[in-house]
Amino acid sequence: MADYSASERRACGLMEIPQMSYRYQSRRDDQALREQLLALAREKPRYGYRRLHVLLRRDAQVERVNHKRAWRVYRELGLSVRRIRRKRLQRMLRPRPLLTAPNQEWAIDFASDVAASGRRLRIFSVVDSFTRECLARGHVHAKSTHHSCAGANHRNRRRSDGYSK
Repeated sequence: MADYSASERRACGLMEIPQMSYRYQSRRDDQALREQLLALAREKPRYGYRRLHVLLRRDAQVERVNHKRAWRVYRELGLSVRRIRRKRLQRMLRPRPLLTAPNQEWAIDFASDVAASGRRLRIFSVVDSFTRECLARGHVHAKSTHHSCAGANHRNRRRSDGYSK
C-alpha cells in the first residue's frame, strides 16, 4: 500500500474486497500434518495425495484431516508422484547411404481405400528409390486364410531405362 500512497480503505474499496479479508492471517498450525505427510511420502513415494490422505485418516495422531487440507499441505510441501519414465530403445543413427545406381534400394508400400460401392481396395507397390520408378504394382485380394498379390510378380520384365532387375 505504501508503494502507491493509497489507504487500505481506498485500495480495498477499489478491489471490492472487505478490509477484514485483506487483514486476515491464518492461525492454523499444520506442522504436525506436514511432518507426518512428509514422512509418509518418503516412505511411499509412489502414493499420491489421495492414498496418503487415507493413511493419514487411519492414523489418529493428526486430527481434522480432510482431503482439501491434505491436498493444500501436499502442494505446499512441493510433493508430487514421481512418474516412472519408460526406457526407450536407443538407436545408433546412421546416415542414409547415397544411392548411385538403380536397384540399390527398393521401397514397398501398401495403400488401402474403400470405394463408394463399399469394396475395399488394397494396392501393393514396389518403387526403386534411385529412379523413383514403380517396378511393380498390384491389388491384394483378401482371402479367408491367405493373401495373394496379383500383378506384383514381374521377374522377366525389362525396364524402360535399359536396366533389368
